[in-house]
Amino acid sequence: MKFKLDDDRMSDNFFEDTHILGISCSLKNYQFCWHIEKSLQIDFRTSVDLQIPMEKNRRSYSFTVYEYIHPITQKEHFLYSNKHDGEFLLPELQHLDFIWLIRDSFFDESEFMHLQQQIRNIQGVQLVSEVQHDKIKSKDNLQR
Repeated sequence: MKFKLDDDRMSDNFFEDTHILGISCSLKNYQFCWHIEKSLQIDFRTSVDLQIPMEKNRRSYSFTVYEYIHPITQKEHFLYSNKHDGEFLLPELQHLDFIWLIRDSFFDESEFMHLQQQIRNIQGVQLVSEVQHDKIKSKDNLQR
């Protein structure tokens, strides 16, 4: 008997209780994170473990991922850089510079809308919109 991993089910589990924002922004990663910390008190951090490596056309790319876990609510925030050296982490969302994934089992719609508005108020941000899970074809790239 052979066992086979169910990639779709694993993907569904990863995206359970998550909401995703797509952000177009003229700021560099570190500048955007600095503005987020100053305006929203969300202190994104990154590490080598959070980098997403990708091989394409015999070239290596590395996409930065920033993480913040709220100390009280344990709400998880992941900010993915969608672009690196002309390649995209999510090619179907090339118009977005950042993907912000929020994992929260106690989702509050008004808080989510307020977050979107606060991000829009950051100088250099051109677009903030919710991204539906079913619009992401390359979901596996977020789970590496």
